[in-house]
Amino acid sequence: MAASASAAATLPTTLLLRRLLLLSPRRHPTTPAPRRFRSCCCSSSSSSPAAAPAHPHPPAGGRRLRGELRSRAMSSSTNSTVLAESVATGSSVDVELLPFVNDKHGGVIVEMTAPMDPQLFSASLKASLSKWREQGIRGVWIKLPISLANLIQYAVEEGFWYHHAEETYLMLAYWLPATTHTLPVNATHRVGVGAFVMNDKREVLAVQEKSGVLRGLGVWKFPTGVVEPGEDINLGAVREVKEETGIDTEFVEVLAFRQSHKAFFDKSDLFFVCILRPLSFDITKQDSEIEAAQWMPVEEFAAQPFVQKHELVKYILEVGLAKVDKDYAGFSPILIKSAFTDKKSFFYMNRRDLDKASESSSTQKKTEKPLFMEKL
Repeated sequence: MAASASAAATLPTTLLLRRLLLLSPRRHPTTPAPRRFRSCCCSSSSSSPAAAPAHPHPPAGGRRLRGELRSRAMSSSTNSTVLAESVATGSSVDVELLPFVNDKHGGVIVEMTAPMDPQLFSASLKASLSKWREQGIRGVWIKLPISLANLIQYAVEEGFWYHHAEETYLMLAYWLPATTHTLPVNATHRVGVGAFVMNDKREVLAVQEKSGVLRGLGVWKFPTGVVEPGEDINLGAVREVKEETGIDTEFVEVLAFRQSHKAFFDKSDLFFVCILRPLSFDITKQDSEIEAAQWMPVEEFAAQPFVQKHELVKYILEVGLAKVDKDYAGFSPILIKSAFTDKKSFFYMNRRDLDKASESSSTQKKTEKPLFMEKL
């Protein structure tokens, strides 16, 4: 036994750490099949886990891991050297749990910010998962900034999978119960806008793009773009028109929208057709993305073979003219307040017909069949 202990003491630290990490079995990093997150339609629509107030200190204590490690809260003395020595001497060592906050769905969120020794991170993660499993925790989220990308493999080896990534971080997820997980999936849609803008000369604002599938084809199209994160649809449409053409506009309504799938990196796409009222008329095109921009007679725009062939553009033109010339009603934004927080958002609705319906409902007999059921 003495010879064995002496030999272990002379082993390189890295090898000793590897032995330590093998003390508890690793789960195969197979990504569970995602399921839809069921929530009340009146609750928050955010797909990211909502954090509760921060837990100042993770629960102390914990069971001994394979007779070698004990989990404890927020120790500053544990390091990879101590862990290696514990293997060589057969002694136990305390391992701090990863700092976390509780979310609102029975899970925890770990947000790593400071550099950490990868081997120590792995040991702390094992201890934390063991403790959280005892406590009945369900989902575990780990947010790793790009500066701590060296820790990713250790989380994956414990069974974590990629949930989503942004410019500065990666979010990993894990499900502790032996059941199919109910964690919300990553954002599924990209939101785009198209702008129908017509002046009093019956000219529509049209552009030619420098890039994309229409580059160099001489096709005139409506200004379009993608809504930025945290940006409202109405403000996104106004911004895109300003960026591409220099024209100031006022948002009027959403006239229609289209949903498509397998679009940008296999994400689904929601495209909102908006009508805007021009407030200025002198065009200053965006040099980086726009080849040309002009006020174009609507008949000339409609006569393009591309418009006649492309159903989406054809319908945008039709609903735009129906709004200008006829009695077509779109959806205007109404600012509403959440019942759960002070957060405000826009609810898009046909306000005109709602007002008419409210006026007529007072005179309509309760026994009359609702209008929408007459054709059923």
